[in-house]
Parts: sequence; C-alpha cells; structure tokens
Amino acid sequence: MTFKTKRVGDVIDEIAMGPFGSNIKVDCFVPSGIPVLNGSNLTGFTLTEETFNYVTPEKATSLKRAVAWRGDIVITHRGTLGQIVYIPADSKHEKYVISQSQFRVRCKETEMLPEFMVYFFHSREGKHQLLSNTSQVGVPALARPSSTFQELEMPVPTIAEQRVIVNTLSALDARIAENRKINHHLKKIAQAVFKSWFVDFEPFGGEMPVDWRVVEFSSFLTIRVGKSNDPSIPLFSVTDTGIYPRSDKFNKNLSKAETKNKIAYETDIVFGMSREILNWGIMRAPIGGVSSAYNVFAVASDINSKYLESFIKAHSLYFKDLIRPATREGQSVDKSALMLKSMYLPPDDVLAEYYAIEDSLTSEIQGNGKESAHLADLRDTLLPRLMSGELSVAEI
Repeated sequence: MTFKTKRVGDVIDEIAMGPFGSNIKVDCFVPSGIPVLNGSNLTGFTLTEETFNYVTPEKATSLKRAVAWRGDIVITHRGTLGQIVYIPADSKHEKYVISQSQFRVRCKETEMLPEFMVYFFHSREGKHQLLSNTSQVGVPALARPSSTFQELEMPVPTIAEQRVIVNTLSALDARIAENRKINHHLKKIAQAVFKSWFVDFEPFGGEMPVDWRVVEFSSFLTIRVGKSNDPSIPLFSVTDTGIYPRSDKFNKNLSKAETKNKIAYETDIVFGMSREILNWGIMRAPIGGVSSAYNVFAVASDINSKYLESFIKAHSLYFKDLIRPATREGQSVDKSALMLKSMYLPPDDVLAEYYAIEDSLTSEIQGNGKESAHLADLRDTLLPRLMSGELSVAEI
C-alpha cells in the first residue's frame, strides 16, 4: 500500500517565523515566566524541557506570532538544521516563545497529526526534503523557510492510519524516555553515595580518616603534547558533561589542519574551551584526537581515574577558578592553578568497597543504554517503511 501525498501547505492551518533578534535580546530574560526555546530544546521528536530562558507574559504577548502552543511543531531554520519537534499535550508549560532561528507550524486537525509530521521529517526522505533548500553561506540556513516548507510533499494517510503508526513509534520512544529517566535517577544515586562517602565521610564518623593521604595534582598529572597525523584516529570534543565522539555532536572539523590535533589516551584528563563553565572529562576510549586548543594531561597509573573524575564533579566550586581568559574566543584552563590543586585519596580497600556499589549502578545504566540503542535502531528501521506505506502495523 502506498499513501497519497500532499503539499505540507495543504495540511497545515498556520505557519509563523520566530521574532527578529532585536525583539528578544538577552536583557529580556527574567528568572521565570514564559519559556523561550533554543536548539537544546529541539533534540529529539518531542520538546526537551530540561533548561529554559524566560520572558515575562507581557513580552510573550507582544510576540504573539512567535508563541507556540501544545500540539504545535517547532522547526530550526538557522544554525543546527533538521531539528523538528512537536509540543506534547502533557508539556510542562502551556505555551512557549520560539527563537529567531525557529518557525512554528500548526496542523489541520482533520488532515494531519503533528506527531506524524514530525516522524516523517525525521525519516531519511523527510530529512532530505527538509534540508533541500539549505544555504551554506555563513551560518547554515534554510532559504525562505516558511514558504519552501509549505511546498514540500509528504505522505498523508487517514487520521486513523496516522494514529496507529504514531502509537507504534511513540511506544518505542516512550520506553527510551523511561530508560533515560531511570538512568538519570541511577546517576543521581551514584553521586549521592559518593558524596556520602568522600565528601561528608558518613561511613567514617563524619571525619576524614587519618590514613587517607592528600596528593597534589602536580604529583600525578603530566602535560601531554603529542600531535596526530593519522586520519584513522577518532576525533573527540570536550563539553561540560564529559568527552564525546565528535561525530555524535558536531559537523565541523576540529581544526583546519587535522595534523594539529592533540592525542589523548585512555584515563587522560582533557580540558576544553568554554566561556563560563569548566569543560573537561576523562578519556574513556583507548585513543582519540582532540583540538589543539585543548589541554591534555596524562594521569599517573596509581591514581584511580574514576575516583578523580567523581572527586572533581563533587567539588566543582573548588575547581571553578581554573577558567581564565584566553587569547582566542572562549576560555582556557589555568594549568599552573590546576597543578596546585590537591585531593584526598582513600586506601585501595576503601575504593574497592565503594566501587562494588557504584559498578552495580553503572552496569544497570549501561544495560538500559543498550536496550535504548536497540529500540532506537528498531524505530529508525520501521520509520521510513511505515511512513511510506511499505509496511503496515499489522505486519510488525
């Protein structure tokens, strides 16, 4: 069975661009009010609601055309292209202000479910159409986004057929989301246990035992300056939440000349670039290339890198002063200040006892992650076949 196709413009009621930049500046933001969307809120199929900036209700009212409601679709037309989500009925807020890099769409209720449209434009065919009018001059952008979007063609099954397809795909996404929540909770538990043992010293009577030793970072860190000219070495980026394969998050090259990239090895600690927060992480891959602007340090083999990582996370304020102004945009790490830092180090038997607890939590987190990856692969396999009508839900 092949579904009939229609212009997007024939199945939507409304489309509107975000506000001009001059209409919503940083000084418009307030501690609470109507949330303003940015790229971090458009990372999946439905709205991600972990962090927001806000404007006053009065400011939102003045930006009426840029206000998106539950059931609306929000699409990025500038910057990180291809982002498209819908605002679910159970969203945290009733309405949102879209940014100057976004536009919003409202579907005709009798023609198109917003969830179906979003799923289609996450399929290979949908993405191809959505990005077909991309301009790469300067910041990537869609040319005439609101008009070109309406000219795109997409399959339009009956509302009943759309609902069955959406329910099938969203059931997989719901399980993935549940795994994400469980893992977030398990990570919080691990952090709380670490704080109990190694910050508050609760198992030790509230005081650091006398047989724990204090070590300066200069005693176990060595600056690593090796460069890479091997294109087979995977590239990594450093964020405020750790080190990630660059292909997972970015499309740009690390540098104009890849031979300038530094080499990092497993258990190395790497500091990246940031304007206001400390970007750092422990390298977990056997080897990787990182930007030449980053600072890479080898960690002595007698230091447990997992403990080092948890210690820095648990004492983030202590390490905040490592950020210093740099000659290039952003910040760099103050290497001299880093070497003067110190940490207390428990005996190996204490660490072994603690990691018996943490490793069990980590194992559960990894199991949930593997299940989510499998479900995501299944969803991405089913998605194009269901969208095209090649496969019916009854055949699954």
